[in-house]
Amino acid sequence: MIDIHLDFSGLDDIAKDLETLSRAQNNKVLRDATRAGAEVLKEEVIARAPVRTGKLKKNVVVVTQKSRRRGEISSGIHIRGVNPQTGKSDNTMKAGNRRNAFYWRFVEMGTVNMPPHPFIRPAFDVCQDQATEVAMRRMNRAIDEVLSK
Repeated sequence: MIDIHLDFSGLDDIAKDLETLSRAQNNKVLRDATRAGAEVLKEEVIARAPVRTGKLKKNVVVVTQKSRRRGEISSGIHIRGVNPQTGKSDNTMKAGNRRNAFYWRFVEMGTVNMPPHPFIRPAFDVCQDQATEVAMRRMNRAIDEVLSK
């Protein structure tokens, strides 16, 4: 799993603006910013994903989660491919379920019988700076929108 954290606490102006917002407004700003950065990565992953049936590209989505700690929200790329009943990857659903691209990990990392065709890690390597930049711009815009009300 690729994990990148953007720490805005070192940026005094943004940190002060975030402190003036209510908890709900703060969460909305953080959610908007992290989703904007994740969308950049999502588009690059989709562009690099190999196409055989198109199922893999259709199952790349952005997922946002709240943290247990106050003021922490994370967004990232998720490729759908789990059994809703068990919550685990399930290859028995592959034929009938359009929303199950469990095999992405085999494409990315390869198997004994198949060489790897990485598409997620290269997308991250190429876009991480752009995603950070987009997230920062979106955060500034979201803060301005909230403060102007």
